[in-house]
Amino acid sequence: MAQLRLNKIIADAGVTSRRGADELIISGRVMVDGRVVRELGAKFDPEKVQVEVDSETITQQMTKTYLALHKPRGVLSTMFDPEGRPSLADFIDLRRERLFHVGRLDKDSEGLILLTNDGDLTFRATHPSYGLEKTYIIEFEGKLPTGIEKTLRNGVELDDGMARVLDYKQLSPTWLEVTIHEGRYHIIRRLMEAIGVEVLRLIRTKFGPISLGETPEGRWRDLNDGELITLQNALDLNK
Repeated sequence: MAQLRLNKIIADAGVTSRRGADELIISGRVMVDGRVVRELGAKFDPEKVQVEVDSETITQQMTKTYLALHKPRGVLSTMFDPEGRPSLADFIDLRRERLFHVGRLDKDSEGLILLTNDGDLTFRATHPSYGLEKTYIIEFEGKLPTGIEKTLRNGVELDDGMARVLDYKQLSPTWLEVTIHEGRYHIIRRLMEAIGVEVLRLIRTKFGPISLGETPEGRWRDLNDGELITLQNALDLNK
């Protein structure tokens, strides 16, 4: 087998995403053949070396898993919380695979979050260059500002730069829907706050081509073959 970057080897074992693997490497928690490796660009043949994370030998995951979870409000987008707060792992405790989340939703937000042990897919799905669109529905309070659609489409200057929506639709007197391709911290909440809209609920309904659909809150489902192929095509993983 060809040599692979160490973070990819770790991700392919279903331990964490490539970004998470980089953090493990930097912190000195990864050993290769008994030696701590902190070099992010280090490459090895996974069939010829023993890789350990936190003193546990990892093995490559041959079967890939892809789940769509409906995250409830109040749940952290992490697989483990040292303080014992509700986390994503609480909803997949019957799964034996090591899974990690694709991107995040803040604690007070709800809706679709993907879980997988596919490191390549996670890396691309969360990389800005692929620009996967995310759709949210927002319950708000009060009257919407005049010209809100034009304002959001043209963009609003935030502390960390301009933010804009790709699509906007008012669903009812108290709900609206927006689509955005960015993944900056609390981007939707900050965008709404900047134009004077008070967000009561924020629910992600789509991540790229994957829809939340009728998945009940707190439940998960496997992506079907069509969904997976569409997602992989969007991330150029089938070339």
